[in-house]
Amino acid sequence: MKPHLSDYWAIPPDQNAEFIYYMEDVLELYQEPYDESRPVICFDESSKTLRGHKRDPLPAKPGAVARIDTHYERNGEKKLHLATEPLTGWVNVEVTDRRRTKEWIDQMIELADDHYPDAECIRVVVDHLNTHNPAGFYQFLPPEKAQAYLDRFEFHYVPKHGSWLNMAEIELGVLKRQCLDRRIYHAATLRSEVAAWQAKRNAADRLIDWQFTTDDARIKLRRLYPVALEES
Repeated sequence: MKPHLSDYWAIPPDQNAEFIYYMEDVLELYQEPYDESRPVICFDESSKTLRGHKRDPLPAKPGAVARIDTHYERNGEKKLHLATEPLTGWVNVEVTDRRRTKEWIDQMIELADDHYPDAECIRVVVDHLNTHNPAGFYQFLPPEKAQAYLDRFEFHYVPKHGSWLNMAEIELGVLKRQCLDRRIYHAATLRSEVAAWQAKRNAADRLIDWQFTTDDARIKLRRLYPVALEES
């Protein structure tokens, strides 16, 4: 899958070496062949505001579409933590009350202990959100245990203003369109719906076919590269 040019609106000014550094690091990672001992996992987060109907919707009937009252009741917000392995199509979504470093560390521990216990190195693609901080392992775990986990991870960061490079965003987009594009009032309903979507998604024979490469970037995003590229 190649990003649409319309996704580039948030790209930073020309000749941004920092953006290029992080972008090419991630793009090179995406080009590596599948290795079950060194899985590549993309991770991202979103949220879902819980809302309910104040009045029951009027169902569709011949000659009339379904109608929903514009007024609704609020019931808080839940955080969605999504991890996906693009080369296998596997996806996992966790619903929590908050999105802090602690929740991120919990998700990484779950990856290591439950989903990839035999992996030599789990390579995780994330954005620069301040909660995505490997130092958090030392904040919440004894030092020897923190180091043991860190020895099993390798973190790759998409550049700032480059969230479109994180394939977890693709899965979050699908989740929102197929499952969350409606009012959901209860947290239990949200968890049930997300679990059903996840099961169906994992049962399908699919993968994310990422086709945007470093060579593509050096042509299509040439203006972002330092002048040195022009002289090479």
